[in-house]
Amino acid sequence: MSIENEAAFEAELVVLMDDDGNEHEFEIIDEIETDDGYFMALIPTLRDDADIADADEYYIFELVNIDGEEQLSEVEDDALLDKLAEIFETRYAQSLGEDEE
Repeated sequence: MSIENEAAFEAELVVLMDDDGNEHEFEIIDEIETDDGYFMALIPTLRDDADIADADEYYIFELVNIDGEEQLSEVEDDALLDKLAEIFETRYAQSLGEDEE
């Protein structure tokens, strides 16, 4: 595999800080914009040893603007979270189907 091909598969990573000040690295697996806002689906990277057990789980965050700075915020509305999860999971299933063809 050439270097150019490897670069095409480079993951987009983001580091988030928890309430205790600990940093956790995530990979952005999908992004969507709806009437409710702009959202990202994230999975923990294997570099973040604390989250290896949860590597099959993903988290949904909203991109918000706070004091002129873009930040990721937890989605606290359960109905919205369910709606977004359905969208992300449908998109993921469709991407798997396209890869198999």
